[in-house]
Amino acid sequence: MAERGEGGDAPLPASIYSDEQTVWADVSPLLEAACRDLRDGELIHGENFSLFAAMSALEIMDPKMDSGIEHSGYHSIEEAIEDGAAPIPLSFDRTVDVQCTIDIMDHFLACEATWHKGHSLAQTVFSCIYLLRLDRTSPHALLHSYCRIMRATCAAVISVVSDARTHEEEDLFTMAYGLPLKGEGDEKCLSMLNAVEETISRQLRACKASSSKKGILENIEPLQTNLDLEEGYCKALLCRLRFRKHFYHVLMCMKKPQGRGFELARKHIASCLSELAYIYNSLEFLGFNAYGSCQNDIEDSTTASGRQPVGFDASLNSRLAAPTPPRAIKILSWKKAIKYFEKLLHDLDTICSFSMDPLLEGILRFVVQFQKSQPDLVARAHLQRLLVQDGKLYGRDPVFDVICRAAAVSDVPKNSGIQKSEIVLQLGQLAINLLKILCTNAAWQRRKLGKILQDWSVIYVQLELASKRDFAETPNILTDVNVSMKLSKHLLIWTEEQIYWIASRFLMLGFELDLYSPTEYCMVYWYMYVVLIKLAEATQLRMGTSSDIAKRKGKKKRDLPKDLAKDSQIPPMVLLLQCYICLSEGLTMMLAALRNEHKIFQRPSAFNTEEERFIQHFELLQRAHVPGHISYMLFKESTSHAQFSTLVRYNYFKDAQRIAKELRSSFSSDSDRLVELRQIEQVAEHNWIALNVICQAGAEDPSLKISFEFSHHPCFAIATVKRS
Repeated sequence: MAERGEGGDAPLPASIYSDEQTVWADVSPLLEAACRDLRDGELIHGENFSLFAAMSALEIMDPKMDSGIEHSGYHSIEEAIEDGAAPIPLSFDRTVDVQCTIDIMDHFLACEATWHKGHSLAQTVFSCIYLLRLDRTSPHALLHSYCRIMRATCAAVISVVSDARTHEEEDLFTMAYGLPLKGEGDEKCLSMLNAVEETISRQLRACKASSSKKGILENIEPLQTNLDLEEGYCKALLCRLRFRKHFYHVLMCMKKPQGRGFELARKHIASCLSELAYIYNSLEFLGFNAYGSCQNDIEDSTTASGRQPVGFDASLNSRLAAPTPPRAIKILSWKKAIKYFEKLLHDLDTICSFSMDPLLEGILRFVVQFQKSQPDLVARAHLQRLLVQDGKLYGRDPVFDVICRAAAVSDVPKNSGIQKSEIVLQLGQLAINLLKILCTNAAWQRRKLGKILQDWSVIYVQLELASKRDFAETPNILTDVNVSMKLSKHLLIWTEEQIYWIASRFLMLGFELDLYSPTEYCMVYWYMYVVLIKLAEATQLRMGTSSDIAKRKGKKKRDLPKDLAKDSQIPPMVLLLQCYICLSEGLTMMLAALRNEHKIFQRPSAFNTEEERFIQHFELLQRAHVPGHISYMLFKESTSHAQFSTLVRYNYFKDAQRIAKELRSSFSSDSDRLVELRQIEQVAEHNWIALNVICQAGAEDPSLKISFEFSHHPCFAIATVKRS
């Protein structure tokens, strides 16, 4: 059924197909009756209408949800072209033509940034009618070359994101919907752009010559008719063309396997950043010539001039987004687009400057550090593509070799069948998956890390059983003599360390994603304390094993006793973990004491109990038995007797501060570690001061207002004490 209209005999809209057998009925009375009976939030549905169907339903007359709503008067690209929506030339006035071309370039930049942020390609970059009918732009060399390289750039970005398989974060990113993403001649886009750039460069040189010689070179035709504006328009065009050229080079260089194009890519990145600065500086010139004054106050404009670009209509492609309804997309402003590309280029430069550390420990640290800058999808896709190529690290190092280096196993025969065993192959795949997961956004990363913990735990159990079986079968052979047994031992230690590293990363990401409420901080820091102790133990065991091997290889037997005391020292990495253990335990006991003595941070929830929240937050860890024998009851027993007098006596924060200061010399050449140590010192110092203030005021002082904030570290809070 469909509504005929108020008059009953009104003609049907031309867009609705109808034949002689169609019978139309007026449903207005039915809808009015339904509206009278329905309360807010209710809807009419059939018996089989599930929750999934409700989430996928279209809300009639909502522009974000109703695919029937059209914002454009055009029903096809041909109709838009016939109506003059995308003229060629853009204007018969050559000055206006240049202005419009620059506006198109600027709007392209804003659309591209919006697409990178996760919106549909069809409703952003390919909302340009010129791009959809590229053959029409052939007479306009400048616009044609720019559209060509835009299309080639989009194809290159989609290729790297698809190869990295990170696009499942935003399914819309790689969907082309049948758009003309590739075309004949796109491989020549750089040569076309270079030819246009050279022409405009000659015009700029001629323009500069004319200002000194009081005339224009006879063989050079001006870009447009207003000679006073010639230099400004030439510069505005050149920086935009050069940015496109260098950005395309960046993508092509970073596409080369094993990071071979990184050095050249960094040069093009520097050129891109330089051209972006020139593009931004053209704002005043373009705004003044568009309106007679600079329009710097137009923050939402997608062009430097502040004008609306010609040749764009996002709603033309809205039907291509089926089966999902079209989104109401707000294109990023031109200024925000420039900031986005500046950040993207800096992130890509960070990737290109990576030393391609062969040690997995260094790689994990680099990825975690890189993620702190919150890189967007395109940068993370490039990082993943660098790390994992053809199932190998950097496309060159077999995963088995990487794991052996990480686990301090160096003498496994190359042709040994051990590396082809099912357990080792599974462990290698888990290592590859871990690297891929760490390259996703924070929300996906945390969810995936929680899920793979169980797989790591299963592998650990299998390795443990295999190690016991091998030892039982060869009781008279020393462990270090038997290659298989030795490998099992080292892999077992390393796997346990990775399990607790993943668990600690999972818990810390919860703070970064703001998943914990202040009433839950106590249980989270308690769980972190338990996990970090296990991680420190596994790390020390692995480093001790590695040290033993190096000691046997590099020293004679008679020299070993001399360095026994030195070798027994705790490694700096373990001491760094000890800092976090002290902070976790100190915060746990402080929060528990506040609950026990001040009766704060223990407000009951109307929806679930504290035990239920414990299960919800740590269910994935509990399933994987990370750590084993950990329960809500153990948490309650550990914190129920916490008091400020005990906390002051044990001095956890002072211990963390002391160890952090002692570690400065060990990490003197590592700027990132020094920043990390400074953060630890600040958290410890502020919490120690807060602890003393609370103790001096007394537990019963009602004027104290205590809160926690993350001003010095993203995961470890500081207590703020104020008097009301």
